[in-house]
Amino acid sequence: MDTTTLSPLKRLASPWGIILIIILLIGSWSVSAYNGLVASSESVDNQWAQVETQYQRRLDLIPNLVESVKGIMKQEQEVFGKLAEARTHYAGATTVDEKARSAGEVESALGRLLVVMENYPELKSSENIQTLMAQLEGTENRVSVERGRFNDAVQIYNLKVKQFPGRVFATLFGFGERSYFTADEGAAQAPAVSL
Repeated sequence: MDTTTLSPLKRLASPWGIILIIILLIGSWSVSAYNGLVASSESVDNQWAQVETQYQRRLDLIPNLVESVKGIMKQEQEVFGKLAEARTHYAGATTVDEKARSAGEVESALGRLLVVMENYPELKSSENIQTLMAQLEGTENRVSVERGRFNDAVQIYNLKVKQFPGRVFATLFGFGERSYFTADEGAAQAPAVSL
């Protein structure tokens, strides 16, 4: 029988037509899975960029706060040194994990500065310091929100990478599990400051 005289439906019902349909379905499914992994990975990267934006805002506010406080708190130079060192570590960090660890150092040093400031009533009355503290508090809230969103994006991505059939495509295309942002060890404890 000549296949040129068969109708298009009968051609699709032939063994070659069925094989072609299966190949097209698998190809479409593969493209969809790959694009889903790429989109999810980009979402994680975008959310980390949002976290970094808030870290940068914090790092930009800290020198202003330190300069405002420095004149009154000359004996607290160690706190200023640790804060400067922590900022330097963050600036030199290259990976997400290094930056998260360095951000923890900044938070710890900043916490010590805030505890020290509580012991100086003249600082509390300074309008400039009050404004900077309010901005810093707002930034800390934004950092917390963006970290939560980052972890949400990582969870969605990791589910796609770990669940079947995404796991097959993730392995095939080189997508790996991403790390969550976690607090540094001992972050739940308030910093101790001795005067």
